[in-house]
Amino acid sequence: QLQLVESGGGLVQPGGSLRLSCAASGATLDYYAIAWFRQAPGKEREGVSCISSRSSGRMTNYADSVKGRFTISRDNAKSTVYLQMNSLSPEDTAVYYCAAEKPEVPRLCQLSSRYDYDYWGQGTQVTVSS
Repeated sequence: QLQLVESGGGLVQPGGSLRLSCAASGATLDYYAIAWFRQAPGKEREGVSCISSRSSGRMTNYADSVKGRFTISRDNAKSTVYLQMNSLSPEDTAVYYCAAEKPEVPRLCQLSSRYDYDYWGQGTQVTVSS
């Protein structure tokens, strides 16, 4: 059973940076697409970025709102996926979750629906404020 644990959240000033980590255990990470979702108070959970499985070429995908600011990467030796977040703004404030999906066929990872993902971490809070 795959288990995911997020870390790296915190309070940062506008324009600052944070790096989130999603540590996996219980299964081989490279078989899974890993995504980052976020949920702000009173809003729906939205996909931020994802990285596809090895069989899908490890391709990446980003929401328009974070393109050019966020970078997702994976270190399979450490069974960890990272989300580097730069140029943060108050609109990025949310609880950030990592999630995993083991695709049945090779495909680009998706961000449109949380229900594509079967495994979830507990979340880490990111607050961008001066």
